Amino acid sequence: MSILASPAHRSHKSVWFAVILLFIGTIGAYQIVGINQALLFLVGGALGMTLYHASFGFTSSWRVFIKQRRGRGLRAQMIMLALAVLLFFPALGAGELFGQDVRGNVNPISMSVAIGAFIFGIGMQLGGGCASGTLYTVGGGSARMLVTLLFFCIGSVIATSHVEWWFALPHFQPFSVVENFGVMPALLMNLVLFAVIAAITVIFEKKRHGGLEVEPVSAHQGWKRFIQGPWPLVWGGIILTLLNFATLALAGRPWGVTSALALWGAKGAALVGFDVASWEYWQKTSNAKALANSLWYDITSMMNFGIMLGALLAASLAGKFAPHLNIPRRSLIAAVVGGILLGYGARLSYGCNIGAYFSGIASGSLHGWLWLVFAFIGNILGVKLRPLFFPDEKPQPEKLTGC
Repeated sequence: MSILASPAHRSHKSVWFAVILLFIGTIGAYQIVGINQALLFLVGGALGMTLYHASFGFTSSWRVFIKQRRGRGLRAQMIMLALAVLLFFPALGAGELFGQDVRGNVNPISMSVAIGAFIFGIGMQLGGGCASGTLYTVGGGSARMLVTLLFFCIGSVIATSHVEWWFALPHFQPFSVVENFGVMPALLMNLVLFAVIAAITVIFEKKRHGGLEVEPVSAHQGWKRFIQGPWPLVWGGIILTLLNFATLALAGRPWGVTSALALWGAKGAALVGFDVASWEYWQKTSNAKALANSLWYDITSMMNFGIMLGALLAASLAGKFAPHLNIPRRSLIAAVVGGILLGYGARLSYGCNIGAYFSGIASGSLHGWLWLVFAFIGNILGVKLRPLFFPDEKPQPEKLTGC
């Protein structure tokens, strides 16, 4: 049977719509900006397909561990991070990759990171997704997550109006373990930490359940599974790391998500009359340039568009693209509140689960570890708040779905 032949819910139109937009985006990025921008757009598409097919959810993985002590998702994240440091640290230590100058996401260790990560963590559980999760679930057809994305942008631009006050709170200078300790000691320290976290999840899971959760058996195998999903979580983590490494090679810095959402919010605010350009945040050279230029020139925006289109293609090939607008009122309120918290927290903490956690730790930045600790604490509170907004939610111990 052709991959486009549809059992019940597959839409031929959405498959072709995604393919055509990916083609147009690639050609447009190449013609307007250049080959690297076109390739980064395609990397975004591959990220979207990977996130969707592997259901690689940071939010759901943390929630399942907090509520049920199931650690399969967290262990997949540790494998992802271990591979990331093995790839990133030597390149960052050398300062170049395939002839391209590269730099990591290394940011201050500060109160703003701790507070922002905590706020972001609450937003993850109320909004129903992290930054990458919001994008890929929107691409996959979730109308509710479209609301989260809208208010993610609004929360981001609100934060930029006064974020410099947060950045001025007590802080230490950026600290890179690669620069300060060298590549090999930095690798050893990080790999030990990943192993300890993975071991803790095993201990808690065995204590609660007597054994470890196994990967669900897929109805598809071989190429059919690759095209239609679902993919094992570990596959997802490995592919995400390789694509992040490709981003480092092409863009000269790791994968990020939320700077683009702040930019989209700022452009929208400017359209309705706000003098965004006068805000201190948007007067910085790189931010002012991004605000003045077309989104075609913004790497993060183009990758985000690619993520949504890649997820749309994956959902369509899997026969699961079926958007609906029936959103319960409490769930809608949670999407609004969660989205604002996600956007606001991301700006305070120099990024999200991708830019601060994944790419921050992969860059050897201590702020990435600080972000992980406080975001996880925020998730614990968010999980406690979820019954207020999702009263009928039932536990799903054998499946991690979405973000």
